Amino acid sequence: MRALAAAAVLLLAACATPVPGPTRDAPEAASGWTARAPVTADRFMVVAAHPLAAEAGRAVLARGGAAIDAAIAVQAVLTLVEPQSSGLGGGAFLLHWDAARGAVAWDGRETAPAAATPDRFLGPDGAPLPFMDAVVGGLSVGVPGVLRMLEAAHAEHGRLLWAELFDPAIALAEEGFPVGPRLHALISADARLLDQPAARAYFATPDGAPLPVGHRLRNPALAETLRAVARHGADALHQGPLAEALVATVRTAESPGDMTLADLRDYRPVRRQPVCAPYRVWTVCGMGPPSSGGIAVGQMLGMLQRFDLPALAPDAPQVAHLLAEAGRLAFADRNAYVADADFVDVPVEGLLDAAYLAARSLHIDPARAASDAEPGQPVGMVRLAEGAAWDRPSTSQVSIVDARGNAVSMTSSIESAFGSRLMVGGFLLNNQLTDFSFRPAVDDRPVANRVEPGKRPRSSMSPTLVFGPDGRLEAVAGSPGGANIIGYVARALVGMLDHGLNPQAAASLPHAVNRDQPRTDAETPALAAALEARGHTVRVTDMTSGLHLITIAPNGRLTGGADPRREGVAMGE
Repeated sequence: MRALAAAAVLLLAACATPVPGPTRDAPEAASGWTARAPVTADRFMVVAAHPLAAEAGRAVLARGGAAIDAAIAVQAVLTLVEPQSSGLGGGAFLLHWDAARGAVAWDGRETAPAAATPDRFLGPDGAPLPFMDAVVGGLSVGVPGVLRMLEAAHAEHGRLLWAELFDPAIALAEEGFPVGPRLHALISADARLLDQPAARAYFATPDGAPLPVGHRLRNPALAETLRAVARHGADALHQGPLAEALVATVRTAESPGDMTLADLRDYRPVRRQPVCAPYRVWTVCGMGPPSSGGIAVGQMLGMLQRFDLPALAPDAPQVAHLLAEAGRLAFADRNAYVADADFVDVPVEGLLDAAYLAARSLHIDPARAASDAEPGQPVGMVRLAEGAAWDRPSTSQVSIVDARGNAVSMTSSIESAFGSRLMVGGFLLNNQLTDFSFRPAVDDRPVANRVEPGKRPRSSMSPTLVFGPDGRLEAVAGSPGGANIIGYVARALVGMLDHGLNPQAAASLPHAVNRDQPRTDAETPALAAALEARGHTVRVTDMTSGLHLITIAPNGRLTGGADPRREGVAMGE
C-alpha cells in the first residue's frame, strides 16, 4: 500500500503537467485547466476523482470484480481522500448496466427525518434562513443513504465479497495519504469548517492552520469505521454505536437537527427505472426523481434536436448559446414540477414528450438570448408554485466499465464542500436537506420541493448511460458541479454525440450554463464576449465540473477522459 500511495503522488504530479491535447487545443483555458490525453483500454476502465480511488477500482476490476464492486472500493477511498465531496455520510444515485439484463437505477438519496416540518429553514420572522446558517450544524443533515444503496446494488450485481472491497481504503486510512493542492485550497477557503472541533482536529495543524500540501493525513477513526462496515455491512452505520454517535452529533450540534435512531434504522434505498429519452439516433438514460438530472438533460437534448449542431465547431459560441437557452427552459420546468415522485406527481412522460419539447424549442431564438423563461404546461399537469433550490458543487462522479461489459455511472455527494462540517467516525455528514426549497409555499400554493418527513430533496445529479440505435452501450457519463451538473453533462454529450469528440476532448470543452436566471455563467472571457453579443448578461466564473466519461467502441475498445479542472484520472487495462 505504501507503493500505491507513492504511485499516487507521481500520478498527481503527472496530472499537473500539460500534455498535448487529444484532438484539438482548448480555445481558451479556464483557471485550473490542465491539458490531458485520453486513456484507452481493451478490457475495463474506471474514471474517478482521485488517483488513489481510481487505482482501488482498477485493482478490483483486475481481480475479476464487477463494475459495482469497483464502485464500492472507489467510494470507500473517496471518503478518505476527497472528504469534501462525498462519503459514507452522504448519498448517491447510481445507474447500473447489466449486459445481460439491462439497466436499473439505484436511489441512495438522503431523506428528511420523520420529525421534519415544511418550515424547517424559516427563521422566527418567517423568512428563509441565510443559506450558510442553515448549512452548518445538525439541521441540514439528511439520513445518509449511500452505504445502504451500495449494499443493495452489490447484493444484486456484485461478484467479489463485500468485506474485501474495503481493504484499500482501510490500509490508506491507517497509513495516510498526501494532502493535495485541491484539498488544501478548499480547507483554506472555508470560513466555517475549522470552527467545528472535530473538523478542526482533523483538517488543521496543531496551531490551527489548514493542512499544507504534502501533509500525510491519517484517519484511524475512518479505518475503524470501514472495518465495521466490512464485517457488518451497512448495519454498522445504521444501527449500533456508530449510529448512536451520529445521531448524538446531529442533535447536539449548533443548529441542532432532529434525526433519530429510528430514522437511521428505517432508511431504505429505492430501486427505480432509469429515465430515458431519444436524441437523434441515440437513447440517453439518466436518473429520475428525486433527481431532476435525467429529465432536464433529456429536455435540453430534445429541444436541441431541431438545430444542426454537427455543422458547428464543438467550441463554437453558437453551441454554447443554444445549450444555455435550452438550459433556461429546462430549469423553468424543473423548478415548477420536479421533486421526490413519492410525494409529488411529477409529469416525467409529459416533460419528455417529443411534441411538448418541440413546442418548447420554439422559444429558443438562435440569434438572441431570452431574458427569462416560464414553465411549460405538460398535458394534464397542474402547476405547483416554483421553488428554486441550488444544490452545491461539491460532489463526485464515478464512471466504470468492467471486463464483462457491465457499467456503473454513480454520482455521489455530501452536498456543499465539507457538507454540514460535522464529523463522526472519521467522515463528514451531509447537508443535503438544504437542497429542499426553504419556502414551503408561494402565494399560498405549495412548492413541490418543500420539506416533508421522509422525503428526498431534489437533486441535479445526472449519472448517464448512452445507447446506440442497436441498444449497445456507447457511453458512460456524469459530473459533479451542483445545479450546473445538468449543463455540464449536456455539453459533454453534445460534444461526444454531435461532434464525435473523444471523452477527454468533450470533458475539456469550455462551459456556459443558464439555470433560468437573468445571468448566464461562462468560463472564459472570450466565450462571455461572444454570448454578450447574442444578448446574454454574463458572469465570468470558474466552473469546476468534474466530468468523467467513457466511450465504448463497437469492437469493445474503451476510451476514457477525466475533467482537466480537477485531479481525477482514467485507468484501465
